[in-house]
Amino acid sequence: MAKASLQAIRDASPAILPSLLLTDFGDLKGELARLEQAGARVLHLDVMDGHFVPNLTYGMPIVEGLRRHTEMPLDVHLMISDPLAYAEPMVKAGADVLTFHVEAVHDPRATAERIAELGVGVGIALNPETPIGSLVDCLPVVDQVLVMSVDAGFGGQKFNPVALEKLRVLRQEYPDLLLEIDGGIDPETIGKARAAGCDLFVVGSAIFRHDDYGVAFKELNAAMTAAEDAEL
Repeated sequence: MAKASLQAIRDASPAILPSLLLTDFGDLKGELARLEQAGARVLHLDVMDGHFVPNLTYGMPIVEGLRRHTEMPLDVHLMISDPLAYAEPMVKAGADVLTFHVEAVHDPRATAERIAELGVGVGIALNPETPIGSLVDCLPVVDQVLVMSVDAGFGGQKFNPVALEKLRVLRQEYPDLLLEIDGGIDPETIGKARAAGCDLFVVGSAIFRHDDYGVAFKELNAAMTAAEDAEL
């Protein structure tokens, strides 16, 4: 099922992925309904351990709770020091894609291969200051690359345009990879990321700080479409 969900993500791209950090956790079922009605087709979950990054968020129970109430693919971003310790529990909870940080592990390729054995999509993420070269060895065994446009785990940061250059390079050299961006994505930046070759756009504040999620999606999609039209 998870591999089918990975194909569903590919089919949905370019896609806006709501990042659920800012959702109303007291009404997850209601929030899911609002997001689906607004046009969401994939959900992004930021898992932080208070060690690899300073913040602490949620774990398997939230993933499991979401899985009970939606068929949308769950793209789980593991901002944790030991991704393999939680990979299998996350898959059992309902994750469809697991993305780990290259900065968190000693052997990224081995980590990616272990996660792939669980039958889910595999992603690898890198922070703004981390060079693309750190990913090269494991790119043949991952499904997607998450390019951070802010440092993982810190809120309120300014979008770092270094992410755009990384996206351009990755799109040119690895045309079959799903490319994802996370951090500071809003109507001002989403078009630039799309023009750079990005497929998946993780969005937090630009959706959840909006009174109407549907209007937020329309604004984001309009900015993305404008960028695509400008490339033609």
